Amino acid sequence: MRTFKWKRFVSVMLVGLCCGSAARAMAFVDDDGKDKPPTGPTARIEAPAPLTERERRLLDRVEQLEKRVADLEEKAQPAAAVSSSTPAGSDSSAASTASPIAGPTSVASVTAPDRESLGITKTGTVAGVSPEKSASGTAKTEKAQPFAFADFTWLNGNPRTKEVPLDTKFFTPEIRADVDYVYDFAHPKDDTIGGSSEIFRSNEVHVTQLGVGGDFHYDNVRARVMTQFGLYSETTPRNDASPARGQWNLADAYRYLSEAYGGYHFNVMHGINVDAGIFMSYVGLFSYYQFDNWAYQPSYVSSNTPWFFNGVRVQIFPSEHLKIEPWFVNGWQSYGRFDNRPGIGMQILWRPIGWLSVLGNQYMLGEDALNTPGRVRYHTDDSIQIKYYDNPERFLDKAAFSLTGDMGCEHGGGVSCAGNSAKGPKQSFLGYMLYNRLWFDNDRYGLTIGGGQINNPGRYLVLLPPINGATAASGTPYFTENPGDPYKAWDISGTFDWMPSQYITFRWEYNHRAANVPYFSGSGGVTPPGGNQGTAGSFVCLSGFTACNGSPTNTWFPDLRKTENRATIAILVKF
Repeated sequence: MRTFKWKRFVSVMLVGLCCGSAARAMAFVDDDGKDKPPTGPTARIEAPAPLTERERRLLDRVEQLEKRVADLEEKAQPAAAVSSSTPAGSDSSAASTASPIAGPTSVASVTAPDRESLGITKTGTVAGVSPEKSASGTAKTEKAQPFAFADFTWLNGNPRTKEVPLDTKFFTPEIRADVDYVYDFAHPKDDTIGGSSEIFRSNEVHVTQLGVGGDFHYDNVRARVMTQFGLYSETTPRNDASPARGQWNLADAYRYLSEAYGGYHFNVMHGINVDAGIFMSYVGLFSYYQFDNWAYQPSYVSSNTPWFFNGVRVQIFPSEHLKIEPWFVNGWQSYGRFDNRPGIGMQILWRPIGWLSVLGNQYMLGEDALNTPGRVRYHTDDSIQIKYYDNPERFLDKAAFSLTGDMGCEHGGGVSCAGNSAKGPKQSFLGYMLYNRLWFDNDRYGLTIGGGQINNPGRYLVLLPPINGATAASGTPYFTENPGDPYKAWDISGTFDWMPSQYITFRWEYNHRAANVPYFSGSGGVTPPGGNQGTAGSFVCLSGFTACNGSPTNTWFPDLRKTENRATIAILVKF
């Protein structure tokens, strides 16, 4: 840094001047006018020669320069806190070693899950919060910002952007665009893809999500809004059955919002945030926004679990390494309540060092089966991510993996957690997913291989295929979700990314998915001839039949297959 070199130059000058003055003052001069070292018994008591006028002026000038250097250092300190962050995608201590241990970086590189929830601005201060002052009016020493001690942009589910071009003291803007083209090897004639919360149509170019918003922060008050235009505004509400209960259409009210909340930041411990509204859940590790993820289509553990909650959260940061976040929410990814009881939950995020992140999400007590009071849901979602290689000097400069495991069940209302019994058939969820990520050429390229597996008897978390316009509220007789209905599935994917800038990703991906029952769209598609007919929760009769009742001779049936193969090309942008 310029300030460091200037300081070093001035320091050398100071030492030289002071040493020269001292030597001149202590020297003895002989009759020839030449300096010589003191000798004889009187050497110890000889007084130094008085300073000349020129030497006094030089010492005065040195004092002025020292004061000037101190002033420059004080003014340069805030800028240094931002510009001294490590290079994109690398830890400061990893430049000369392949060790995964991360060194300290600036707050500017913090990208913890929902970074805005930490209330940190680009300059490293809590958003909208002035430094605390003592009774005398002097500023207290600020506590370390949460997760600011290392660069966590390598994490799956975190954006890799480190700079916000138009960040201000009051508002931090955010713009996202997700546009894709999907090639389905089954060639469904209606171009409809089912069983995914990220991909919905094939052989067409589509805007999956366009989001405009950002974070407001001033005087400890916080707010965030992020819009969702494109397919997400249609598909996300259709996967929520809660609007079917009661009046006022909640699906329309929230359709174009992915995040919307307000709250307050308390200067307690390392910070406490209290927010109310719609916020991201991060159950299943992957982010709702594809730009933040290692892969475009996540495995079932992520794709079938909540992307958002509607309620209240309290984020508690006991230290810079730990976040404890209780939730009080309407239900399991729901705008409203399904029955008579809301849900509660908690997230614990622990990052003791720069190459390790441990995340736990717990959910319980919600009655999340529509029109089935007394059926209570429990779920645990736990992830670990490890960066096991980091050497920016090599072409292969970074490597990391993530492992996620989920377990859950429902009991009451005719089902049982413990297994088939007098209380009802087993209703449970068990799954995992594993991904390995490699970065090349200073994080310009990325390669991810991964996949997972689930077993969900009762199918209460399986995404309903959109047959004849079916929604989570309507259900469909063509793919039942009754207690005890079996569902086992697995998948594998390969993803290649080109990232010429921190703000854009060009992504190519191949997916293979399989299930033990017909589930994925085949060539015949899942839409009746001529478009959707009748109500979504009924059979569609063939032409010439007024009643079909599920009879194979009278009824139209969707073309569902046990396997699916897809290729995806996407352009992902985030500012």
